Amino acid sequence: MTRALETRLPRVRYMRFPFEMTKAGARTSERVDHIREQIMQVIFTSPGERVFRPEFGFGARRYVFEPNSAALWEAVRGGLQGSLVEALAGEVDPKTIRVTVGAPPGNPEQLLVTVTYVLAAMQKEESHAFRL
Repeated sequence: MTRALETRLPRVRYMRFPFEMTKAGARTSERVDHIREQIMQVIFTSPGERVFRPEFGFGARRYVFEPNSAALWEAVRGGLQGSLVEALAGEVDPKTIRVTVGAPPGNPEQLLVTVTYVLAAMQKEESHAFRL
């Protein structure tokens, strides 16, 4: 999208995930990186792990020993998409979130999750791939 819009938005710094301390304080991320980190939190947090938000998270760990098949891919895609819509509200246009799931070429034992979305404030499309 246009660089002019990106420069007009306030430059907000967010605490980085995973949390990391340096001598200068907590390490931070910019908005686009922060959204990718939020997606990672949703994928790798199991529902019930957070005390004040027990519904938060998708819980990818529960699929580790499942057979890698089209049925698994559809279950992961549907559940993860719903969790992301809720977690990314306000940052991302919820109608634009697309999740694709499958085995990467040559690695049938892995699960490749690709999340594509449009940033609401900038109308800029982003895409991230995660290997589980």
